[in-house]
Amino acid sequence: MSTVNPQPLWQPDPQRIARSQVTRFQAWAAEHHGAPAEGGYAALHRWSVDELEPFWEALTQWFDVRFSTPYARVLGDRSMPGAEWFPGATLNYAEHALRAAETRADEPALLYVDEAHEPTPVTWSELRRQVGSLTAELRALGVRSGDRVSGYLPNIPQAVVALLATAAVGAVWTSCAPDFGARSVLDRFQQVEPVVLFTVDGYRYGGKEHDRRETVAELRRELPSLRAVVHIPLLGTEAPEGALEWAALTRADTEPVFEQVPFAHPLWVLYSSGTTGLPKAIVQSQGGILVEHLKQLGLHCDLGPEDRFFWYTSTGWMMWNFLVSGLLTGTTVVLYDGSPGYPDTGAQWRVAERTGATLYGTSAAYVMACRKADVHPGRDFDLSKVQCVATTGSPLPPDGFRWLHDEVRDDLWIASVSGGTDVCSCFAGAVPTLPVYIGELQAPSLGTDLQSWDPSGKPLIDEVGELVVTNPMPSMPIHFWNDPDGSRYHDSYFDTYPGVWRHGDWITVTSRGSVVIHGRSDSTLNRQGVRMGSADIYEAVERLPEIKESLVIGIEQPDGGYWMPLFVQLAPGAVLDQTLLDRIKQTIRENLSPRHIPDEVIEVPGIPHTLTGKRIEVPVKRLLQGTPLEKAVNPGSIDNLDLLHFYEDLARKRA
Repeated sequence: MSTVNPQPLWQPDPQRIARSQVTRFQAWAAEHHGAPAEGGYAALHRWSVDELEPFWEALTQWFDVRFSTPYARVLGDRSMPGAEWFPGATLNYAEHALRAAETRADEPALLYVDEAHEPTPVTWSELRRQVGSLTAELRALGVRSGDRVSGYLPNIPQAVVALLATAAVGAVWTSCAPDFGARSVLDRFQQVEPVVLFTVDGYRYGGKEHDRRETVAELRRELPSLRAVVHIPLLGTEAPEGALEWAALTRADTEPVFEQVPFAHPLWVLYSSGTTGLPKAIVQSQGGILVEHLKQLGLHCDLGPEDRFFWYTSTGWMMWNFLVSGLLTGTTVVLYDGSPGYPDTGAQWRVAERTGATLYGTSAAYVMACRKADVHPGRDFDLSKVQCVATTGSPLPPDGFRWLHDEVRDDLWIASVSGGTDVCSCFAGAVPTLPVYIGELQAPSLGTDLQSWDPSGKPLIDEVGELVVTNPMPSMPIHFWNDPDGSRYHDSYFDTYPGVWRHGDWITVTSRGSVVIHGRSDSTLNRQGVRMGSADIYEAVERLPEIKESLVIGIEQPDGGYWMPLFVQLAPGAVLDQTLLDRIKQTIRENLSPRHIPDEVIEVPGIPHTLTGKRIEVPVKRLLQGTPLEKAVNPGSIDNLDLLHFYEDLARKRA
């Protein structure tokens, strides 16, 4: 990495810096908790990781976290794994998510949008009423604190109501999107044995209706723990025999009663992509998520009651849980249920326009798809309300930054963020008071001692290393489900550097304090000692209009050699001839390094992904190393299993 100081792409103006919540928090924390008054964000961040207890205590006071019983201290035990946050405290996540109903009863808590792109509001008072009614019905069904409640639901208001009602009774929420097949859902839900299942009869996507009644019937057969199934007639069908009607459970005018649970009480179960085995069932706590999301959404995203928060996501991705937490800051949350590209590639921009979104979040892949499709959001849509466009899912390439700046607005705050399902939050990303540099995340998050380490555990600046977090975060998993001795949890993050979280990404922390993500470290390309993340290759190669998508794998050979093929899915009409081969190699040579020119460029019918849209590099690497398909990958976690047979056949031929 160069340490040269480039010109920032965007710089917040003094008024924006002054009115941002993080600036006001810093001044208040300086007065009441000993935070540095001067030095801006860098000084605040340093204090937040050096003085964990004062920082998190200040945060809970700033956001008026309501502890129904007080905590003995902020951090009872700081060892990782196993840190103990706010021992003795009790609270309820859902109670905080519905607080704005007290002051803004008739304003929208949710704006629901389907593929017709016409927003439907759900007011704060209506949301609170439905949660109150459903909470009482769950208790009547015998649902108790600690029971699991599951949703096979799209991104609709009923999913938010079900999550909040589950949290209100102290039960544990878990969800999958209805585009997941039965096997994928069962791989997840069978681990946690839910007592209630909320389902739809089907969903609409890409202008078509998708009937899921047979899948729901299979889930009911294969989940013997179920006491009740709740039918939501999204496509208008009758409830199946023995199922309860959503409308009947949510019609009462009942004040919600919030179970007061310990800080570390489980809130929800999220799942890793599960590409190489059963998905990890990751359990996060009511208190940990509450304070972490208040920090991220209130301070980093600068969200408040005047904002509208839209992130394109599904209920099977952690970003949906993160989106729902927008309610904690009194923000109106925009739920979009539909295809990201229907009726055309500009669909998400149209949703942002029609809902008046002030923070619009999407995937880096969508931004690059818009760029390739010659979409002009700033010209074709009124995006004057949009203050920030945020991206995640994969690193936003430099061309993505430039395109957003040029095609949306030149004074747009672009927030590339990176975190993980594992913490349901961001390690680094948005800071409203800092400049944005092309290709870089603005800074590590508050309270997160993010570092880049070499193999011996030495911190690196301006060099590529492992992403580590050296102090506990409240939203780190309290445990994995069915991991009684904690060994799977320990081996997932703490086996490389004892007592330090290793996430599995390559990053650079720059001397300016910004962060560059290079992709997964377990699929890193390491040629002649030069390490490079796969994301760098994709960014360069996929600039070429002929390349729809690509996948690069580096494989250590038994003879000490290294084979690095690049698989390319071509755009319609493109041909992988010598001219295109030469351009691919020249692009990599000029933009990256001559050492990372692939040994072969191989055309493939498609690139396989997880169900949440991530390219699966490690399983393909295992296939190419001769691992049988059933051992290399969990079939239920892949969007198109047929694509993997190509790599299996290639391995056979090479052997």
